[in-house]
Amino acid sequence: MTIQKPPHDQAQSIGVGARLRSASQSLRPQRAGVVYALVLLVVILVVTTVVMGQPTYLSSTNISNILGQVAPDAILAVFMTVVLISGNFDLSVASVAALSAAIALKTIDTIGTIPAILIALAIGAIVGFANAILVQKVGVNAFIVTLGAMTAVRGVVLIVLNGESVTATSRDLVTIDEVVLSFPYWVGALVGIGLLALAVFRFRQARLSTALPLDGFFVALIIAGIVTLIISFAAPDLLAQPLPVWIMVFVTVAVSLGLRFLVPGRKLYAVGSNPEAARLSGINVNFYKMAPFVLSGLAAAAVGLIYAGRFNSVDPNALTGTELTVIAAAILGGTSLFGGAGYVGKSVLGTVILFTLSNGFNMLNLGSNYQYVVQGVVLIAASAVYTVASRSRNRRKLAEAVSAPTPAPAVEG
Repeated sequence: MTIQKPPHDQAQSIGVGARLRSASQSLRPQRAGVVYALVLLVVILVVTTVVMGQPTYLSSTNISNILGQVAPDAILAVFMTVVLISGNFDLSVASVAALSAAIALKTIDTIGTIPAILIALAIGAIVGFANAILVQKVGVNAFIVTLGAMTAVRGVVLIVLNGESVTATSRDLVTIDEVVLSFPYWVGALVGIGLLALAVFRFRQARLSTALPLDGFFVALIIAGIVTLIISFAAPDLLAQPLPVWIMVFVTVAVSLGLRFLVPGRKLYAVGSNPEAARLSGINVNFYKMAPFVLSGLAAAAVGLIYAGRFNSVDPNALTGTELTVIAAAILGGTSLFGGAGYVGKSVLGTVILFTLSNGFNMLNLGSNYQYVVQGVVLIAASAVYTVASRSRNRRKLAEAVSAPTPAPAVEG
């Protein structure tokens, strides 16, 4: 019996169609729920503010205000996601940020700006490395270690500040928050066109390859390109933002690309998903478990410097509770608390959702009690959606594996 193969063009068309269906799956609520939640939230706030006669919610001023508030927490959320992907989590980031801010403001007038910044960053790296050693080498649970570090470092902040606020005479750190980088509309337009061109290039490559997928990254390129073009022509004022906002954008893009396309990023997912299998594959599990803690400590120290620059002052209770906001943002973005799954871009969107809620409530003059209730409900609902979706995918994969035909044994002779 002769088996006829489909023509090359037909087979290629079938392959591209399958990959397009795979790309469309990334738009399902289970995978892109954080995007739909943000859009729905913005629509509700826009309609509500119009009905109540409030100022336009989507004004450039209000959006810039939200982005400025989001930036420090979003940077922490990016590296918290990296820690979560590795199979751990870090509760000490807020305390480390407060300590770095306190040390920088206490020393900047006496030793200079650069040494003060380097000492603050070194403190973050040291705390992160200590957490990594205790978790990975000693074997203490990450929750216990980072909870203890959170409490101990906060105590050090109290000691350093002697229970009082500190303000620096030098204004060098203030320039971090005061510097505004502005780009003309045509730069944004070129970036948007470039993103769409990259999506087209990826589509053409997928047509020529049987292995290249069209997945969420392909969809993200299209959405990012369209949004960038809309901003460039409809709201060019948004291309002028303070330095922390552009740092947030750069960090998000760089870490996202690194996790997706670089070998260390793939190894990090492997270690978080199954450490033993990763070890048997020759991956240095200790390194990929420990490095995220150090990166998280450095990021926390950098955020502390941004905080110090924003207010030029810090008190013993500065940034208290930020670690829970950051973890909540990562969960809203669909990052697994058990490791091996997560996307930093979605975690940043989760941060935007939390601050959009807070901003909207302030505009509507609703009390903080309602904010906490709604934020808690949103967090629980998001976790429930992702959990149910994960179970459904696992059941579907199991059913497909069971129903797959068993290959016939080879017959010799």
